[in-house]
Amino acid sequence: MRLTFLGHAAFLLEAEGVTIAIDPFITGNPAAPAGVNIKADYILVSHGHGDHAGDALALAKQSGGTVVSVYELANYCARQGAKVHPMHIGGAHNFGTFKVKLTQALHGSSAGGADGPAEYLGNPCGFLITVGDKTVYHAGDTGLFGDMALLGRLNTINVVLLPIGDNFTMGPADALEAVKMLNPQQVVPMHYNTWPLIAQDPGAFKKAVEEQTLARVTILQPGETLTIE
Repeated sequence: MRLTFLGHAAFLLEAEGVTIAIDPFITGNPAAPAGVNIKADYILVSHGHGDHAGDALALAKQSGGTVVSVYELANYCARQGAKVHPMHIGGAHNFGTFKVKLTQALHGSSAGGADGPAEYLGNPCGFLITVGDKTVYHAGDTGLFGDMALLGRLNTINVVLLPIGDNFTMGPADALEAVKMLNPQQVVPMHYNTWPLIAQDPGAFKKAVEEQTLARVTILQPGETLTIE
């Protein structure tokens, strides 16, 4: 399984002949690798904000990929002409080569709103993505919540992708507590340093996590790939 960081909270997961884009915010993303051009069989979107839904519709139309998200956001994408698979929090679905389960996330979800009315797009979510015997948890934009302990108890999480930017999501201190509850093998920080408002020191986060838990932290630069074996 190959996990490529595309900047901010965007990732590309490749395994078993399938390519999965997660929160593909590329256009307008100052952290995205230069000249990145991706295709995806499935596009997982955690919520409707532009720095996560980003290029999901364009990618779905270009590659024929299926948007997977909560019911309201999936229907919104369907109205824009995308192929979709609606789900909701707590639900799981086996797509053949991989399985997805939606988790809660403490955040918001809407389209628009900066210069006019916002359209509510259901609850935000995270994704437990399982391919074979490996599970990746993309937490989405979230604050810390106690049920992360349940996620850690009920799932063997190989890699967790956790926001650490603060202000809009949990910061490094809360993310450390999340690692303690989730008990993953490996942590990849995300949603930081895209803009000054969410500037953080990932090295300090790595040091704290590795001193206080058994997890190891991999800091990916945009465009870098982690192989999960």
